[in-house]
Amino acid sequence: MGIEIASGGGLLDCIGHNFFDKIISFGNLFRAWREFKRGKTGKNDVRKFYYSLEDNLFELRRDLLEHRYQPDKYGFFYVRDPKLRPIHKASVRDRVLFQAVFRLLYHIFDRHFIFDSYSCRFGKGTHAGVWRLEQFVRRASANYSRPVFALKCDVQKFFYSIDHDILFDLLRRKVGDPNTLWLIDKIIDSFEIEPGKGLPLGNVTSQLFANIYLNELDQWVKHVLRRKYYLRYCDDFVILGDSVADLRALIEPVNDFLKEKLKLNLHPRKVEIRKLSQGIDFLGYVVLSRHIVLRTKTKKRMFRKVANCPSSQSLQSYLGMLKHGNNFNLYNKIKRLFG
Repeated sequence: MGIEIASGGGLLDCIGHNFFDKIISFGNLFRAWREFKRGKTGKNDVRKFYYSLEDNLFELRRDLLEHRYQPDKYGFFYVRDPKLRPIHKASVRDRVLFQAVFRLLYHIFDRHFIFDSYSCRFGKGTHAGVWRLEQFVRRASANYSRPVFALKCDVQKFFYSIDHDILFDLLRRKVGDPNTLWLIDKIIDSFEIEPGKGLPLGNVTSQLFANIYLNELDQWVKHVLRRKYYLRYCDDFVILGDSVADLRALIEPVNDFLKEKLKLNLHPRKVEIRKLSQGIDFLGYVVLSRHIVLRTKTKKRMFRKVANCPSSQSLQSYLGMLKHGNNFNLYNKIKRLFG
């Protein structure tokens, strides 16, 4: 994510009444600006904010200090990633503030997450998640000497189904500062798909809030269901077991927990149980016995993108992806075609 670790002692003390002051300090806002602007300096709205950077940051700080801050309206557009996704884009001012909030809140909540949550966390990511799944498969199958099965699930319309009241309550458990809670409430309520529901996909705070929300599921699966081989990336998660019956028996309790505790539902068309010999499809890769390969759709999309736009940056990005798995032949094929 390219975000600097906030330094200095006292992060554990930030939960109390001085936390808001730390968020809105000019130093934190300026560091948030530096993190936010990476890779965006060519954008017109970012350049415009930069021309009057100090004035903009001081004005933002003053509005926050006087509780006059109101989030701007979101812009809206679609991206293909690889499927078409709606993105709601906050103003530059708001995104700098969201970065400032994120860079301090992250450290408070991340240490309470399970190890095997891989989305939007320092030192995690898709490749770490795939390699961890491969490690789980080896352990669960006793080094491929016995059958192993995978229950794959996806939460239906996850970001747009997040309940604001439930999310705020989860945040309030760790944050005791009324001023910080006021600001968090402003951020959460700045967007809704229907009254009291939904987070925008494009906000850095949404990524953290999503992990806070689904950490409830993570903790329940690990400590109540006591499933050893469980991992999650955003709203996709996998549980390994030794039989179809073992995993099938989990589907209803998991869905009931999501409904009752988080007002979420499993996607009915994205719940499946697969045996290892079929390959376990996860995060663009397929985990098989003793090797990992790229998903067929991912390979086709890769060739199409590199052929249509053979820039050195996109080529190196895909070559880097191919290093994470047993894709030697495909790696060399792309290098021959486009290298």
